[in-house]
Parts: sequence; C-alpha cells; structure tokens
Amino acid sequence: MLVDTHSHLNFPAFDKDRNEIIKKCLESEIWVINVGTNFETSKKAVEITTKYEKGVYASIGLHPIDLDTGLIKIKTDEKEGSHFEKKFDYEKYKNLAKSEKVVAIGEIGLDYYWKPKTKRKLELFKEKQKDLLLKELELAKELNLPVIFHCRMAHEDLIKILTDPDRNSYDRRNHGQIKGVIHCFTGDWEQAEKYLKVGFYLGFNGLIFKMNFDEIIKKTPIEKILIETDCPYLTPPIGVNQRTHRRQSASTIRNEPINVKYIAEEIARIKNLSFEKVSEITRTNAKELFQI
Repeated sequence: MLVDTHSHLNFPAFDKDRNEIIKKCLESEIWVINVGTNFETSKKAVEITTKYEKGVYASIGLHPIDLDTGLIKIKTDEKEGSHFEKKFDYEKYKNLAKSEKVVAIGEIGLDYYWKPKTKRKLELFKEKQKDLLLKELELAKELNLPVIFHCRMAHEDLIKILTDPDRNSYDRRNHGQIKGVIHCFTGDWEQAEKYLKVGFYLGFNGLIFKMNFDEIIKKTPIEKILIETDCPYLTPPIGVNQRTHRRQSASTIRNEPINVKYIAEEIARIKNLSFEKVSEITRTNAKELFQI
C-alpha cells in the first residue's frame, strides 16, 4: 500500500470524475490526503472524506497565495481553486477541524514567487505571510495536529520561524512541538539538514524527474521521506516508450494519486532500495505523522 500525502482531488479539475478516481485509488491500495488551500477547498476536502470509511483524509489551511494582502495581483491560472481571503478566520478553520478525518493543518507556509517590486511593499508582504503562518501554527498546536508546509523561494525565512524559539508564536516550553512535512521540497541540502534536524519530513513528488534532487534524496534517511503527487499538478513521466524503454513525458496530462507509485519507484532507484521497501517505510512514515 502507498500513501499519497499531498493530493488535491478537492480541486475543480476532478469535479467530473472524482469518485471514479478515488475508487481506482482504493482498489489499487493507495490512500490519499486531500490538502486544502483556503476555506472552500478545505471544506471540500472534508466533505469528500465523509463518503469513505478509510483511505481518504483531509488537511485544512490557508495557503499563502490565497491570502489577499492587497499588495500583488496573482494570475488566476497560478493555482486552481483559489478563493482569496483577507484574513485567517481562526475559529472557522478550528470548527472545520472537528472532523476526525482532518489529519493535518496545511498547506500553509511562505511563498515569495509572486511579490511586490518595491522594498517597502515587499517587507510588508512578507510580514503579512509570516503573521498568517504564525496564526496557523498556533491552530496546529492547539489541535495537536501535524503541519503540511508549502515553501517557495522562502526557505531561510521558514527555517528561522521553525527553529527560532524567540519568535512570537514560540517560547522555550513550546519550541519543537510542531511536527510536519516540507511538502514538495525544493531547497538545497543545507536547508534540508536544518529541517531534518528539528524532526520534519521531506515530501517528494514529480519534480524529482524535472530537477536533480538525487543527492538530497540519497542523503535523506528513508525514515524521513514522504511521497506525494500534488495532483492535478506535477505529473511524473508515465508509461514506457517501447523503443527507448524510458518513461514518457506527461507534462500536459492531469496528475492523479495513482501516479504516486512512480515517485516511489524513482526514490527506490536513487537510494538503491527495493520498491517494496520504499513503499513500506514511506507508508509507515505517513501513518505515524498523520495518525491514519
């Protein structure tokens, strides 16, 4: 059995065949955690879980891109299912987390890809994202839930927040209580080491076919790796070209949780482990972190 620890079957891309996709996953012994990016997609993720006794779970949170800072404009095709929120409604998300199928807070974090051009606005933009993150970390601590972190072009700031006990949301008694995964890890080895040192997992998906993370994957203990698809995005190469015997590019094909097996296969190749071993250990990792 495999666990896709980061899926978006709650997004509109799956409105027409969501039930069929989930049925195919469960029949193939693939469990799924659908991750919210705002209140609407978080609520949808929770609603989906009510149809299944096990194997389908939800994570809730406000993605930094979905925070309306009033400082930038984001292309509507940047992230499907976006519903911009001017502030984080702590109590509303807390109430949504009452479902026993909610296994994490996320995806939350920092994203500096789209940013203001002036220095003053950029500083304010970053502070607004950090303030949002700190509020969501407080919710995770209150509910004793792990966190699914999103981080793009902001690893140093995220590391500082997660490792500095003097930050506003942390004191020396609470420091280190947050558990979680750095979803879609794109940092360097030095940054990976810092996350691993404080106990976080690293999540890998189809990007490992497009960018060279071989050394980071080799150095990261398999006990600290989670596999994911981030579907409908980041489709890995699928199928095999009969002439070259290599996997074919699938950049225009919608990704699905069933493709998480290709991530496990590639990690097995990189770490010189069997597919069965990678499946077993990453499954155990997911079960331990998310208590599923």
